[in-house]
Amino acid sequence: MSSAFLSVEASLTGRRWTGPDAAITRKAAALAQQTGHPEHVTALLARMDVEAGDVEAYLAPSLRDLMPDPSSLLDMDKTVEVFLGAVKARAKIAIFADYDVDGGASAALLIDWLREMGLAATLYIPDRIDEGYGPNEPAMEALAAEHALIICVDCGTLSHAPIAAARAKGADVIVLDHHLGGETLPEANAVVNPNRQDETTPLTYLCAAGVVFLMLVAANRALRAEGAHQPDLIALLDLVALATVADVAPLQGLNRAFVRQGLSVMARRMRPGLTTLSDVAGLKSAPSPYHLGFLLGPRVNAGGRIGAADLGARLLASTDLDEATVIAERLDRLNIERRAIEAAVLEEAEAQADARGAEGPLVWAAGKGWHPGVVGIVASRLKETFGRPAVVIGLEDGLGKGSGRSVSGVDLGAAIATCTREGLLLKGGGHKMAAGLTVAEDQLEVAMARLSDLLARQGAECSGPRELSITSLLTPVAATADLITEIEAAGPFGAGAPAPRYALPAQRITFAKRAGDSHLRLTLADATGRLDAIAFRAFESPLGDALEKHDGRPFHIAGRLEIDDWGGRRKAKLRVEDAAPAE
Repeated sequence: MSSAFLSVEASLTGRRWTGPDAAITRKAAALAQQTGHPEHVTALLARMDVEAGDVEAYLAPSLRDLMPDPSSLLDMDKTVEVFLGAVKARAKIAIFADYDVDGGASAALLIDWLREMGLAATLYIPDRIDEGYGPNEPAMEALAAEHALIICVDCGTLSHAPIAAARAKGADVIVLDHHLGGETLPEANAVVNPNRQDETTPLTYLCAAGVVFLMLVAANRALRAEGAHQPDLIALLDLVALATVADVAPLQGLNRAFVRQGLSVMARRMRPGLTTLSDVAGLKSAPSPYHLGFLLGPRVNAGGRIGAADLGARLLASTDLDEATVIAERLDRLNIERRAIEAAVLEEAEAQADARGAEGPLVWAAGKGWHPGVVGIVASRLKETFGRPAVVIGLEDGLGKGSGRSVSGVDLGAAIATCTREGLLLKGGGHKMAAGLTVAEDQLEVAMARLSDLLARQGAECSGPRELSITSLLTPVAATADLITEIEAAGPFGAGAPAPRYALPAQRITFAKRAGDSHLRLTLADATGRLDAIAFRAFESPLGDALEKHDGRPFHIAGRLEIDDWGGRRKAKLRVEDAAPAE
């Protein structure tokens, strides 16, 4: 094992720091010589295995260059035929969507496109508690009685009986999804899903909104061939970007172009829903992937978690500023309520996980009365704390409804699908990094043991301390807005393409003050200069107390750079993620 970076074997959050790989460092130096780009940029390119000849295209991802032929996806041409047939017939169309950001954004994409074509679609989003995830027979039968076409977005790939019920009522059904498919597909007119088992496309990383966008590209292409009007698709990229980041889809290939160009569209503030939500969330600067994932996404999700399930989709599709303002403010209030519920469940879940032990391949917890709307977020928190896949389950009336989050390299969705096929779970599905499940309470222990075994076979066993990867060293004087601008050229950063993390050695803390209940504002200093910093949720670990009560001791500080343009001045700020005593 190589030496720990800055000799940090166990940080304040219990992590071992690791430095850049030697091979990556050599490649970064070679790329700098070959391309003329600064080494702090080529280090990021080398990490993503970008070759010298591909650097310029990577730094400026283009939809035109990266857009695949939509028809390469199975059932795409059939989907477009059914979809445009309903549009031309002025038929009634219903959209059945999941209650998360990806489902809401996917629905809003279709609502916007159809509105441009003079059609008003019916939106249906199931209640998380009363109906659960995905299509159900009563809802699909009711929609089929009133609509010629039902489009299932971000759901439907495993919904055999509900789709059959709708078809029996005479409705056409198409599915636009990205969740892992089963051995057989439902009897829909068409199922477009890059993760259906007979699909060979490399586009498995798309979220549902990305799949919907490709379908609309294909629809526009067909209309263009007929000389007919086509809605503007570029204006819809803000929705695709939001869904891609919020659904933690990897920022690779086409997703990079979606997010890069979608952020530019969002910055124009043309969509009332996102404009009002940004204002309510206190977003003062141009949007970034961080803002999509941590400010906007949770608020859009709040309705589906603990409020009216359709609020997020209605907000995203709204064209009325007053209506959007009312919905955005309601979602913000629900998000505050959600955080309080989440905190209570997290405390109980962590206690269970600690009591069960931290050595196995799976962290799991279950409790009566735990709100189904927060179990996914709590699972994400447990995953972050323990560095392993996590599942959190709310129990009610003999049933458990839960959600899981995974770590890189471990396919949780496939493991849950296996448990479902084996009959240990009543229902389950998802993708590599996130999945949902329903389990009988009397089968809970057996099901979790089997799931643990399946994950262990994928290498999810905990071995040694968790690691924190450091990109390179940095000093306060070198942390400038210009540096961040150069770094952002290699973005966008997010899942699968993490933003660089820097270590500032032996920093003195000249200012420390709490912000809210759990955050800490700091000023760091060494002989080169000063740098403002903030540690979010610092007091949820030993990090907060140690830095607040520093007593003049120096600390190695690790974190990510961001732009602070408070008061109109653009300057660098560090988002602190970890620290370790320097003496």
